[in-house]
Amino acid sequence: MTKISRRAALRALRCGLMATATLSAGFASAEGETVKIGYAVARTGANATGAGITTIPNYELWVKTVNDAGGLTMPDGSKRKIEVIEYDNRSSNGDLVRSIERLASQDKVDLILPPWSTGANLAVAPLFAKYGYPQLAVTAVTDKAPDFVKRWDRSFWMLGGGHDYANGLVELLSAALEEGKINNKVAVVSVADGFGIDLIKAARPAFKEAGFELVYDETYPLGTSDFAAIMSEVQNSEADSFVAFSYPPGSFGMTKTAQSIGYNPKVFYISVGGAFPIYPGIANGKPDGVMAIGGVDADSSAIKDYFASHTDSVGNPPDSWASAITYASLEMLEQAVGRAGLDHEALSKELSTGTFDTVVGEVKLEDNQLRDLFWVGQWQDGAFRAVSPAGKQGASAAVIPKPEW
Repeated sequence: MTKISRRAALRALRCGLMATATLSAGFASAEGETVKIGYAVARTGANATGAGITTIPNYELWVKTVNDAGGLTMPDGSKRKIEVIEYDNRSSNGDLVRSIERLASQDKVDLILPPWSTGANLAVAPLFAKYGYPQLAVTAVTDKAPDFVKRWDRSFWMLGGGHDYANGLVELLSAALEEGKINNKVAVVSVADGFGIDLIKAARPAFKEAGFELVYDETYPLGTSDFAAIMSEVQNSEADSFVAFSYPPGSFGMTKTAQSIGYNPKVFYISVGGAFPIYPGIANGKPDGVMAIGGVDADSSAIKDYFASHTDSVGNPPDSWASAITYASLEMLEQAVGRAGLDHEALSKELSTGTFDTVVGEVKLEDNQLRDLFWVGQWQDGAFRAVSPAGKQGASAAVIPKPEW
């Protein structure tokens, strides 16, 4: 057995990007082989918060867990340590594309893990296809996933589409409307990015069909930091339900602004960031009743074990939406490699057709898509619990109206 010490090397792209290549400590296989895995995720820029909570910690936890166990198991039973080559895409799709190109053509990594966010995954999908890598687009929400699977048959879409989350929310609010808990007026805002566009496009007809009136419907640019005008207008809209299809900066900014102006609608729903472990702090210790996209079965023993491992390793718990799905996708990849090896065609076929044991339960993709998901969650007594679909195992009953801030 060959002893391999930890090393870190700085690399620079022509465009000035910085990356680190890390070979984890421990023993490799008898031949000293490793599996090179690369990724280009935002450590800086507008996407750094989301990537730093949902994506990067799970990548690092998974690599450590696998290497501590001796490495990835190959079909012949041998084990190979994971070597990581990482680039900071600086929240720029241009930098991201150049980084993925480098990983594939120059670093020649065995596998490439996806970036964080819908827009970023769409930006690099053609490159994954060009070089034949399977793409586990785990933080991408898009209604066009079925079309993308036909275009890029080695792409896998793990978070559902905008219509899924919109319909799940509308179904939940419709039940509250029928019970007389809320009126039929809704104020909605959406971020002008692929994620927000998909959700609002699906939500408008769903709300209308369910008998709701959108008394406020505005988009805001990605990067917006001042939400005072928006929140003042929705406060005066007479809507019992506030809905934001937002990324973390918007989710956090709107929460803080709502509290500062005393805006407390019966339903306060935000999107990405609402399930983050830092959200209670953002909400000044008063998150209860806030709804957001996603959710987990908070009473699941597998989820509890995953949360504990994540907290022990990273120092913080994961988010209660895409984090668990991200880790599940890595478990799928690990099991698929054990069955099919590193050949991209065989590996992609196994991901598409296989059944996998993960932290979110048994997973089998449908047309390269994960469909068995929670759509809405809510903070209840300090935990973010799934509340929609209401009939899905592990879902809790929604609390409406939300408590006062």
